[in-house]
Amino acid sequence: MPLLLTELYTSYILTPLGYMNAITDTDSVLALEFDDKYTSGEILNGAVSIQIANELQEYFSGKRKLFTLNLKPQGTVFQLQVWEKLLSIPFGKTISYNEQAVQLGSAKKIRASASANGKNPIAIIVPCHRVIGTSGALTGYAGGLWRKEKLLQL
Repeated sequence: MPLLLTELYTSYILTPLGYMNAITDTDSVLALEFDDKYTSGEILNGAVSIQIANELQEYFSGKRKLFTLNLKPQGTVFQLQVWEKLLSIPFGKTISYNEQAVQLGSAKKIRASASANGKNPIAIIVPCHRVIGTSGALTGYAGGLWRKEKLLQL
């Protein structure tokens, strides 16, 4: 059986929180992460990156609460389950890491689910920023706690 190769596109999207690096294929988002090292200007490669840029602009301007992008994150079965659960957290709401672990079947999964959150390859769209400490404290965010705070303020 022949190996099918998918064309991938790398883009840099400017948001109010800094540049984001997007990896897409012809119809899906594979990764979207903050890139504090990139400063050269916005580059949009492929139709999906244009859609990401448009939806992020609408999100940051308060016109969008749900994203319509096709997502194709790469991870373990457990990570994919965690990221899928993150998509069910409504805009404007938060849950604790403990609540997330319970939703995944057991409070004992708290460390594993927190670790999977930290490895979420699709920032903002898969809203790991909506998971907070049991005390309400902002804990852990790969993009930086200042970004997590700004995202929650939206």
